[in-house]
Amino acid sequence: MRYKGKTVCITGSSRGIGRQLAIRFAKEGADIVIHYVRNGDAAREVSGEIERLGRRTLLVRANMADESRILSMFEKIKETFGKVDVFIHCAASGRNRSAVELDAKGWNWTMDVNTRAFLLGVQQAAKLMPDKGGAVLALSSFGSDHVFPYYTSVGASKAALESLVRYFAVELASRKINVNAISAGMVKTDALNHFPEMEQTMKKVEAKIPYSRMVVPDDIANLALFLCSGEAEMIRGQVIRIDGGITLPLV
Repeated sequence: MRYKGKTVCITGSSRGIGRQLAIRFAKEGADIVIHYVRNGDAAREVSGEIERLGRRTLLVRANMADESRILSMFEKIKETFGKVDVFIHCAASGRNRSAVELDAKGWNWTMDVNTRAFLLGVQQAAKLMPDKGGAVLALSSFGSDHVFPYYTSVGASKAALESLVRYFAVELASRKINVNAISAGMVKTDALNHFPEMEQTMKKVEAKIPYSRMVVPDDIANLALFLCSGEAEMIRGQVIRIDGGITLPLV
């Protein structure tokens, strides 16, 4: 078990990709901090599944747009586990509008949850990481450097997120803290249901993808387990794309 005795904090881990990350890291021996905002029942289900594996969990409800809640979350982690070995920012939100329709409130909300929360989270997690080092991982998307319908605020926030990954990778290297990002293609989760005209968009995507299927949360987990391990020691400040090759063809 690569993560036996480790504490892994995953924001947005009550459902979707975050849920799968939590379960997979637990299966590798880690104790898990499960973060959620609204769906407490789902978070408790994840906690129960992990505890049945013999791992410890801490459930934390926190609005990632609220700095005080983020700081409080890490205080609870310190009180419960005394450390963080891996911090993964999977929580995400966004105002799904075109660029010409996007309002300032939606822009600020998206940047706060997707990008500023990562900045504050890494700052706090690094304080709790052991002297022997740790790992940080951000979940990005191909919207950071490709145009996707109604994705303006999220795409811009992910581009900023990837920039922060590079800065943290350099500044935390001396402390043996590794920082990377995963840029996922369109992943089959319930989050897709929040986008307008998604049925038509999905048909276009499925017609374009070179491989035989879409990316699923387990694909993300496979890569995350590697990037946060000692095996990825010399992969630093990188954005690793996992999309089944969908961003390769020009037409």
